[in-house]
Order: sequence, then structure tokens, then C-alpha cells
Amino acid sequence: MDDGTERVPHRRRRRTRAGLALVAAAVLGLAGCDLLGADSTGASGTARPSPSPKPSPVWNTAPRSVAAVGDSITRGFDACAVLSDCPEVSWATGTSAEVDSLAVRLLGARGAAERSWNHAVTGSRMADLPAQMTSAARDRPELVTVMAGANDACRATASAMTPVADFRAQFEEALRTLRTELPKAQVYVASIPDLKRLWSQGRTSALGKQVWKLGLCPSMLGDADALDEAATGRREAVRERVEAYNAVLREVCAKDRRCRTDDGAVYAYRFGTAQLSRWDWFHPSVDGQARLAEIAYRAVTAERP
Repeated sequence: MDDGTERVPHRRRRRTRAGLALVAAAVLGLAGCDLLGADSTGASGTARPSPSPKPSPVWNTAPRSVAAVGDSITRGFDACAVLSDCPEVSWATGTSAEVDSLAVRLLGARGAAERSWNHAVTGSRMADLPAQMTSAARDRPELVTVMAGANDACRATASAMTPVADFRAQFEEALRTLRTELPKAQVYVASIPDLKRLWSQGRTSALGKQVWKLGLCPSMLGDADALDEAATGRREAVRERVEAYNAVLREVCAKDRRCRTDDGAVYAYRFGTAQLSRWDWFHPSVDGQARLAEIAYRAVTAERP
């Protein structure tokens, strides 16, 4: 009897201690969940960390300012008057309601007048682009448009065209020049038009061919009516060089995360006589400039390139 009465209290004490341990563990577990997973501040006063903000997209489909660099196409050459620039109808920065330029589509008419700049120069080649980029960078634009390279193919002879390796090095230098001043500026690169198609359309105009004789793109437009093997081979060599230039524009741009091209849309566009200057039948008309603006706007505002 004495041994039994002593063992019973001992077992009860062990059960009691075990129960208290379980309760303590549960309490601590609940406290731990509250501190680590609760939405509100815990008993200790420690708040749950707020989630990190989403990173801003690399490409902004609504830039607030635009600068343009390039050649005569971006200057609206021969669109309004013979042998004259007409920047108000430029596809990139023009203010003409007929064209509805890229800048107008992005910024509105007033915004385009106040926050867009045209640094393109008629007759310029890719070698001239770094200097234009330097000028454009001073305006601090959020978007820079590029259309250059036609004059590298439009030389006195096909053999005088800019070598592809030089063209690549010059375009890379132009982008480096911009990035030195504006590392976060976006760049839209338009492809070079199919010059052979422009020849095939313009050669139907007697007036256009007379203007061509003044020295307009001799490598393609010289001896406009000649269809012999030498003339055909010359024009095809120019076309192949333009295709090589366009490949360079795509490849170099692809290495820059804030650069996108039109994916060859301008080159593929089938310019008709309505889209060509009524003076030289080679440069874009006002209607042609509007088509270029449409292509650019689609590329710039696309969620994905």
C-alpha cells in the first residue's frame, strides 16, 4: 500500500509537466507564425516587410520627348518643293496634320512642337551619325529615331558604296556616343528603303528621270532606262548592299536593350507613285512620310518588339 501511494503522485507530476510543455510549444508556435506571417504588427512591434516594387519596364511605349537623326528622308527632302528640305512633314518630328508624325502621335501637336527636335542632315551618311547623336543628346530626349544608310549605298558608283564592316563600326560608334550622354534613352531604328523598288516606280516619270540626272543616287538611278546586264547587275549589287546594311542595323540594335528596329518594315513597304515625291520620284512624298510615321508608331508603341 505505501509503495502504491507514492508512485501515483509521481506519475501525475510527469503528466502535468508534459502537458505544460505541449501548451508552451503551441503558444510559441502561434507567436512565431504571427511574427513571420501576420499582416499586422506583431506583439514585439516588428512589422512584416513590404513587397519590393515592380521594376520599371526597359521600353516605355509612351516617351515624352523625341529627337531625330538621319538623312534627307527625315528632313522631308523634296516632299514640299523641288530640291528643298521640308522638316514640317518629317515622319519623325513634323508638325503637319497630313503626316501625323511619330512625335505628334506620341506627344500631341503642342507637345511635338515643344519637345521634339530634328537633327537629320540631307546627304549625310552613317559616318555622320555620331556627330548628330551628340547634338541630339543635348536635348535630353527620351526617344531618338534613326533613319540612315541610304546615302552609303547611293554613291557615284556601286564600288564606292560604304563597306559593310565600316558601316557597322560607324553605327556602333553612333550608339556609343549616345549612350555616353544618355544611357537610358530609347532608340528606334528604321530600316533603309528598298532603293531598287524606288527606281522601278520612279522610272515611269520623265520629270523624275530628269531630276535623277542631277546626281541623285547614281549607283541605283544612273542610266535609268538601261536594262542590259551591266545595269541590272549594278542595281542588284546596290540592293544587296542595302540588305546587308539593314542586317547590321538589326544586329547592332539587338545588343542594346533599349534599342528596337522596325524589323525590316520600311524596307518591305511597297512604295507606290502616290508615296513618292512628284519632283524626284525617289524621296517620300507627304503621303509617303505619313506611311513611315505609321510604321514607326507601331514599332515604338508595341509591348514587345
